[in-house]
Amino acid sequence: MSQPPVIAVVGPTAAGKSDLAVELALELGGEVINADSMQLYRGMDIGTAKLTPAERRGVPHHLLDVWDVRTTASVAEYQAMARPLMDDLSARGAAPILVGGSGLYVRAALDDLEFPGTDPEIRARLEAELAAGGPAPLHARLRELDPQAAGAILPSNGRRIVRALEVIELSGRPFSASMPSYEAVYDSVQLGVEVPRAVLDERVARRVERMWEAGLVDEVRSLAEQGLAEGRTASRALGYAQVLRLLSGEWTEEQAMEETIRATRRFVRRQESWFRRDPRVVWLPQQAPDLLERALAAVRGHRRQ
Repeated sequence: MSQPPVIAVVGPTAAGKSDLAVELALELGGEVINADSMQLYRGMDIGTAKLTPAERRGVPHHLLDVWDVRTTASVAEYQAMARPLMDDLSARGAAPILVGGSGLYVRAALDDLEFPGTDPEIRARLEAELAAGGPAPLHARLRELDPQAAGAILPSNGRRIVRALEVIELSGRPFSASMPSYEAVYDSVQLGVEVPRAVLDERVARRVERMWEAGLVDEVRSLAEQGLAEGRTASRALGYAQVLRLLSGEWTEEQAMEETIRATRRFVRRQESWFRRDPRVVWLPQQAPDLLERALAAVRGHRRQ
């Protein structure tokens, strides 16, 4: 029996990826592998829209609740966890179904992407510069050393700029040499869930309101007692960062909710831009009544190629 391809269900937040992944798994005898960086954190359930056990409908889900909220996310660590899982599922004849909107994590799982090492001393020095002078001077330095990387990294993304400069100093090679390529390591089919912008904006607003109703503030309060604010990655997650500012007295509840909606809509646009650049993604309209049938046709058509 030939091994099934890896299926990746991708697209923006609130597009309905998780539900489609479950339906595909039920149809194809597959299992789901999480590719949402924030769903890797234990206890971050409501704000990441993690499916409940009932919503998973008996389909095994992997790489949920892996990290403590104080742990800094590592795409290299994710890659090291995801690939053996994908290999095992494929060897058993079960379709591995990646699902998530963290584009770099999807690419790390599927594509020829290697991660340079790290140096605590270099990292600490660059982070001190970032804290003292902000990201602009560091981004200017990156533009001189590696224009391609500077063009791909937002000037405001201090953490990513620091990482790029660290890799350049540590390896003597451009950071852009280690940036994602479209060279696949796994036979895969990527299904993009497409939602019209106006509809998606409304879905984001409703989703945030439902999270509030489901107890997001209490969830963040509980995680804060476990060190959420100390976590360099988890503390910046959508919804969690805003509620932390509410709990500190900086914002009202209304402000926190509105800022979560605004920030999520901005993030959705970045996700769409990321996945649209990948020519391999087969886009499917989420509102089509035959969405599952279209997805299955794309998978089966890929198998025949």
